[in-house]
Amino acid sequence: MISCAMMRRTTTWSYPFTSELCARMPPWLHWIITHTLRSHSLRDQMRNTKRGIEWKEYSEDSNSEPNVDLENQYYNSKALKEDDPKAALSSFQKVLELEGEKGEWGFKALKQMIKINFKLTNFPEMMNRYKQLLTYIRSAVTRNYSEKSINSILDYISTSKQNSDFLCQMDLLQEFYETTLEALKDAKNDRLWFKTNTKLGKLYLEREEYGKLQKILRQLHQSCQTDDGEDDLKKGTQLLEIYALEIQMYTAQKNNKKLKALYEQSLHIKSAIPHPLIMGVIRECGGKMHLREGEFEKAHTDFFEAFKNYDESGSPRRTTCLKYLVLANMLMKSGINPFDSQEAKPYKNDPEILAMTNLVSAYQNNDITEFEKILKTNHSNIMDDPFIREHIEELLRNIRTQVLIKLIKPYTRIHIPFISKELNIDVADVESLLVQCILDNTIHGRIDQVNQLLELDHQKRGGARYTALDKWTNQLNSLNQAVVSKLA
Repeated sequence: MISCAMMRRTTTWSYPFTSELCARMPPWLHWIITHTLRSHSLRDQMRNTKRGIEWKEYSEDSNSEPNVDLENQYYNSKALKEDDPKAALSSFQKVLELEGEKGEWGFKALKQMIKINFKLTNFPEMMNRYKQLLTYIRSAVTRNYSEKSINSILDYISTSKQNSDFLCQMDLLQEFYETTLEALKDAKNDRLWFKTNTKLGKLYLEREEYGKLQKILRQLHQSCQTDDGEDDLKKGTQLLEIYALEIQMYTAQKNNKKLKALYEQSLHIKSAIPHPLIMGVIRECGGKMHLREGEFEKAHTDFFEAFKNYDESGSPRRTTCLKYLVLANMLMKSGINPFDSQEAKPYKNDPEILAMTNLVSAYQNNDITEFEKILKTNHSNIMDDPFIREHIEELLRNIRTQVLIKLIKPYTRIHIPFISKELNIDVADVESLLVQCILDNTIHGRIDQVNQLLELDHQKRGGARYTALDKWTNQLNSLNQAVVSKLA
């Protein structure tokens, strides 16, 4: 006889399984049936009898009754959670009292009690329950289940908007992470230890506590090294997580020297299959590094790769990175609209991106009035980002330079106040812009500050052109003579 209990032990399915049937059954079919039944984890006992093979489960006649009571108490408590959280807490406490030895139902009850206390902003009691839950991870529940549950609790606390004023200080999160790490010293769960340390490192990064972050990074690095002290490339995925965290720290510190070395190192790890979110972080920081160094094309490539990775992972950072992509596109003075690409096109009319879309259009048309109007209208959307704000002045200088070149083209002499009016900036700013343009040979001329004039030297510009043409003619002549001499 084979008996299979349903989840709540309310129904039993039975099938005759005689010795005659066993004798005629192929070995492979017997193996499949045996292992399928075992996979249900019903703690069946197998014994050979004259009738064949009999499977006996722990049913109402065995010692399973306390587990049924625990299960019922747990689900009854869970039903109270939304309408009467305080009553639910008392009911979950009864689960702990009923269980005797630490087990799965007590662990589940504590998880619910932690979340309820968090919603009720009863943080001291929540921490007490969390510490109690951590005592279960050694033997009461499986390693995978405990790891998944603890990660779930930490993510729930860190992403919840509940009591945001308290979470702004991040003291609660820090206490959670540190309590978890303390409990893991004896548990020997390396994977959970690594994930918790990584979360704590991100917290220190957000709080700009770089000294504490570096200490965490050293511990994480040591866990991914060989006996010789070299990076263990077999742990490539974990190494990339560490690099991503360290790269973010150097980006925040604007330490481009160390950032560049680590960025290049991270791109050379081929043994890992990283999460797109990790590669998005690395590429975004690489783009910022290249943009600060004036390598606009490399920055554009990195921001585009970061955007694709963020988009794949569903991260909200994709819209921010798309803004950076647009910024790099304008700084590299590209005539190609970044929203023409298949990946970026769906976001062209996104409310968060629309301001940048209009900014690109005004920039490519050298419409300085519209450009400044968009900046003013969408000031918070664009200028609240420190990285964009860092480069807006350069964009303004570029568009003013293009308008200036177009404006002065027909003239040999032009009044500086007139330029000031056309560019909508002060005379002092016009003079500063003119000096920069003269120094980098964008404009050939000189400034008459007494009469407030810009005197242009078109002959010099034309002379340079003729000199280049003359040089080219001489080179062609030399080439012609060389060919003739060879043919002769």
